[in-house]
Amino acid sequence: MTTAGPGGQLIDGRFELLARLGGGGMGLVWRARDTVLQREVALKEVRPPDPAMLAADPAAAHELRERVLREARALARLQHPNVVTIHHIVDNAELAHPWLVMELVTGGSLHDRITRGPLSPPEAARIGRGLLAALTAAHAAGIQHRDVKPGNVLLRTDGTPVLTDFGIAALSESTSLTATGALIGSPEYIAPERIRGHEGDPASDLWSLGMTLYVAVEGHHPLRRANSIATLAAVLDQPLPPPVRSGPLGPTLTALLARDPAERPGAARLDRLFAAAEQGIDGTLGGSPAFSPTETNSPPPYRPTGTHTPPPYAPTEAGSLPHAPTGTMPPPRRRRRTGPVLTAVLAAAVAAGLLGWSFQQGWFDSAKPGGTDAAAKAPATAPATPSTSATPGAAPTASSPSGAPSAAGPGPADPGTGLLTPDGARGLVEKIRAATGSATVIDMSIYPEYASAKVLTKDNPKHYDDVSYRNGKITSEPGGTVSQGQDPVDLTKIDWNQIPAVLATAKTELGVPTPKSTYLLVDYGWFANEITIRYYLSGDYDEGGYLTAGATGKILKVVKS
Repeated sequence: MTTAGPGGQLIDGRFELLARLGGGGMGLVWRARDTVLQREVALKEVRPPDPAMLAADPAAAHELRERVLREARALARLQHPNVVTIHHIVDNAELAHPWLVMELVTGGSLHDRITRGPLSPPEAARIGRGLLAALTAAHAAGIQHRDVKPGNVLLRTDGTPVLTDFGIAALSESTSLTATGALIGSPEYIAPERIRGHEGDPASDLWSLGMTLYVAVEGHHPLRRANSIATLAAVLDQPLPPPVRSGPLGPTLTALLARDPAERPGAARLDRLFAAAEQGIDGTLGGSPAFSPTETNSPPPYRPTGTHTPPPYAPTEAGSLPHAPTGTMPPPRRRRRTGPVLTAVLAAAVAAGLLGWSFQQGWFDSAKPGGTDAAAKAPATAPATPSTSATPGAAPTASSPSGAPSAAGPGPADPGTGLLTPDGARGLVEKIRAATGSATVIDMSIYPEYASAKVLTKDNPKHYDDVSYRNGKITSEPGGTVSQGQDPVDLTKIDWNQIPAVLATAKTELGVPTPKSTYLLVDYGWFANEITIRYYLSGDYDEGGYLTAGATGKILKVVKS
């Protein structure tokens, strides 16, 4: 039963609640004292945001209880230093909802750590090895976590990462609890194949791990958009901004975040890559960390205690982090055709109440607004250093008086704007036309330093190619067939001189005077029967949204996040 005690409530006549540690969409976490064993523990009070929901929906109440039991069983099967230990479950007729009694991890969460600033690449690699060890143990036991994210990673006082919140884990022998079609998990960390309705495999958890580490070391989420539906769409089909703060860890993160699960490194290779990055080496280049002269092909065993201290991280120059060599970044991967699939997925998501209870926000998330992993005080993404070498066969790039690249070819003369200037955008269009013979697209995404587009083929306007611009070069791969309702956009019809003025308006209207992230999406028919350009901006505290303008710069719509 529950009674009042000296420190507050007494759960099951034994566990005295001392202080609230955090909360999320599915309940609260408390610091408590086990009065029998005289030790402090963590108590998870598992309940929905609206208690009336359980009374009104017995099926939801049953599902909630089953999830609690699922987490208890999952944790009980895992005896691992990087997995939180479960001690006891309190579930009886006198309680409105179940409670889980677990070990108390006192170092806070990775989410909390990120809010104080990004991690160094070696620190992130060390945490990555610990989480990989936890996931490997879980996968060997037939368990997929399905919700790896910063809020579900706890840190011991010595820095050892501990994976928690297995409440929506998939056990290999258990039946699904998502028969209604509801998508469970945090939209920013769900692997693309799971969004498409595939259960996925261990590689799906590795995607989530890769995104967690990307956020931890880069200080922002690369695919977060103004709302959950837009975020899901971005995870499915938007290009991943290459990491710029991650140094030797960057190529490994890029490999982990491949949209094709088969292209992601397996656990054994991933551990070697993390071990190399922890020693300041890019393992994707084939080099091995200098662990010892006799063991050049194997990383040292992962030590889950604080005794495994990485060497000091030395930036290449004051105030900067080393970047992966230009040639180490894998080429842009061919994107899946997502038109009809994406429409069906998002329609099903809305029908299933995706933005409501079905999105479990994580029991250990921070309770304050702003998202589950927002690096509230993280500095903006560091700009990539412009290359001083000319692209083979290309004419030297001239600069306008403002420092923006001229139409001779886009190049990030101003690292903060790059392609997001009139000359930069025009030069990009010219490069696409020169390479493909076409300047007509279905859609195009423009970031400061790279861009991607679905460009209609010159010979058959019913087909498009996936075209990317990166590091001064255009690459093109066969894309697919234009779907009904996808109207083309002639990029030469856009007045690119609008960019500075509209960007200034967007900063004012969206309340983001100094954006952390800025990019443009060009397509047809967004809030108007005409060519539209969406200006997406986000700040340090996830404030922002997007402003939609027409081809001439007329403001059509402002949507704040």
